[in-house]
Amino acid sequence: MLTLRKSQDRGYADHGWLKSFHSFSFANYYDPEFMGWGNLRVINDDYIAAGKGFGTHVHRDMEIISYVLSGNLAHQDSMGNVKGIPPGDVQRMSAGSGVMHSEFNHAPEETTHLLQIWIEPNVRGIPPSYEQKQVPPASKRGALSCIAAQEGGVVKIHADAALYAGLFDGDESVALTIAPGRKAYVHLIRGALQVNGIALSTGDAALLDNEPSIHLSQGVDAEVLVFDLAP
Repeated sequence: MLTLRKSQDRGYADHGWLKSFHSFSFANYYDPEFMGWGNLRVINDDYIAAGKGFGTHVHRDMEIISYVLSGNLAHQDSMGNVKGIPPGDVQRMSAGSGVMHSEFNHAPEETTHLLQIWIEPNVRGIPPSYEQKQVPPASKRGALSCIAAQEGGVVKIHADAALYAGLFDGDESVALTIAPGRKAYVHLIRGALQVNGIALSTGDAALLDNEPSIHLSQGVDAEVLVFDLAP
């Protein structure tokens, strides 16, 4: 079964310095039908104004992935990491037993646009850890590059899940097999794309349950994330 979720049906919050679209219930946005999908808990599509950001706050027992689309995200945490996250990098923070961090837009006179993703871990109370690596655009061109997984991803997550990123245009297409009993989630970052024959536009998502595979085709300047998830 494939369920289409349109971009305009997501939650939305405008804090002035932060404009955020919520795929799942988060903060003041609550929809009992969209509390998460499998072990995917959060996808926040954030636009942070120049010089603004999230002050120091705590996380525990969550795998947090940041995927920057434009601008630059400055990260600092209680593990001693002080990093800038540019477009093309994937960052993973395992909150584990507890970590403090802050995130700011240090791109001068430019909004930073990113997706922040939370996935529920399959182990709890582990020491917090951090990983950040570049994902070359060529690895995503007409293909699905595994950018986060327990094994074989660009970064390692402590969760029964895998995250893929792809770029599709024209005749480029790909299929991904989904094991029986698992869920999948497709989030279209930009452009247009067909998922199993269903048309998606910028910000749309497809929730898949009991589908044996995902077929992506008919892309028009499309950038997409695909999640293989525990039920």
